[in-house]
Amino acid sequence: MATGNILVADDDTAIRTVLSQALSRAGYEVRVTGNASTLWRWVQAGEGDLVITDVVMPDENAFDLLPRIKKMRPELPIIVMSAQNTFMTAIRASERGAYDYLPKPFDLKDLVAIVGRAMNEPKAKPTREAPEEMEGMPLVGRSPAMQEIYRTLARLMQTDLTVMINGESGTGKELVARALHDYGKRRNGPFVAINMAAIPRDLIESELFGHERGAFTGANARSVGRFEQAEGGTLFLDEIGDMPMEAQTRLLRVLQQGEYTTVGGRTPIKTNVRIVAATNKDLRVLIQQGLFREDLFFRLNVVPLRLPPLRERSEDIPDLVRHFFKLAAAQGLPLKSVDNAAIERLKRHRWPGNIRELENLIRRLTALYPQEVIGEQLVEAELAVDAVPMERGAPANSAAPAPASAPDREPERGQRLSIAAEHYLADLFKQHGDNLPPAGLYHRILREIEVPLLTAALAATRGNQIKAADLLGLNRNTLRKKIRDLDIRLLRASR
Repeated sequence: MATGNILVADDDTAIRTVLSQALSRAGYEVRVTGNASTLWRWVQAGEGDLVITDVVMPDENAFDLLPRIKKMRPELPIIVMSAQNTFMTAIRASERGAYDYLPKPFDLKDLVAIVGRAMNEPKAKPTREAPEEMEGMPLVGRSPAMQEIYRTLARLMQTDLTVMINGESGTGKELVARALHDYGKRRNGPFVAINMAAIPRDLIESELFGHERGAFTGANARSVGRFEQAEGGTLFLDEIGDMPMEAQTRLLRVLQQGEYTTVGGRTPIKTNVRIVAATNKDLRVLIQQGLFREDLFFRLNVVPLRLPPLRERSEDIPDLVRHFFKLAAAQGLPLKSVDNAAIERLKRHRWPGNIRELENLIRRLTALYPQEVIGEQLVEAELAVDAVPMERGAPANSAAPAPASAPDREPERGQRLSIAAEHYLADLFKQHGDNLPPAGLYHRILREIEVPLLTAALAATRGNQIKAADLLGLNRNTLRKKIRDLDIRLLRASR
């Protein structure tokens, strides 16, 4: 039977009662309160072997109280509960020195198990000030699947453990890697990403480790590799399953010995980087096929982290939609929203492209349609444009859809434009009653569409006019003239 005294603080009477009963049955002595001031008085008096507290209290936020508790009694484990189930809540709990974080609602068995671990192995965690960018939201969602990811990330922030992120394309693997870096102890160092699938196989070793002058044909000067660029920070190895075997061997040596040599070099170079890898493939299958080293897999897979596809966390779609509308507005597009019927339609979609597909959809809805509130019909039309028709005779749940041909897609695109035109005309007639709208409809619609289209293209290319012109199929000078004539707000081009 467990022993020890536990202090519980929550302004909800029902939660205090349930926790008190569950912990008492487990053998603990429990004191409960509904405010932070009483909890602080108990801690000052030296009471309690463990604290369980809600974040939002009537007299003080627990995140303001935690640093004082940890300063006075650094050995006292604190478990934080919160109904504000966001990534930043988990990070704040970790930053303020909490032993663990539990999103509400939670399983009582999980809580009792965490209490048992904390009581048997009480360890003080150092507290640090939260970074200035804490108010940002790098990860979005409140689903149980995302809550588990938040808790895992919070535990990893103050470690240098190698992390392997597995997830389908478009699930946000690089966002998670960046969160590990930006809120971890290496955040003052560089974050360097390299996509193995985007680099020619014969250049990957040079990209990773750098090369000396004359190392190969065309090597006219010494080149710095990604390991050297990431020194003191984090190196994100995306699509690690596409790394050729020769580079795998060299990477394994780095992980084993903490040093590497440049291509064409002889002197070992010590390295101090945290490795975060990601893949959308099953590396165990690649190992069986002889395409991936088993010893490298175990070196990289120290902490495996699976990102769920969007279809497994559809309850997060409303939050994601609002988030992407705000991002579009921050880039100069009009702020819009979708109605409840549209949200329900989005939840029913399978999202083969995951979060990236949803973000692209929201950008199109923002740029192409004048309505401030987007309805289900427009959402349906846009989803139809993205749909990949199945091969004739294939079952609806087939895992291998056939690629769409251009003729198959044209009616869908026409349907989308027809719906947009119908809505635009309906709005015009509504404004003018039974009278026909003023003449010049063609040029009016062109002006309505052209500005958001050019703005969306510039936003998608981060303000790079050359890329935007290529995307639109326009001459670059033509695009510049339109930007000037239409007085389109420019974004600063990414480097």
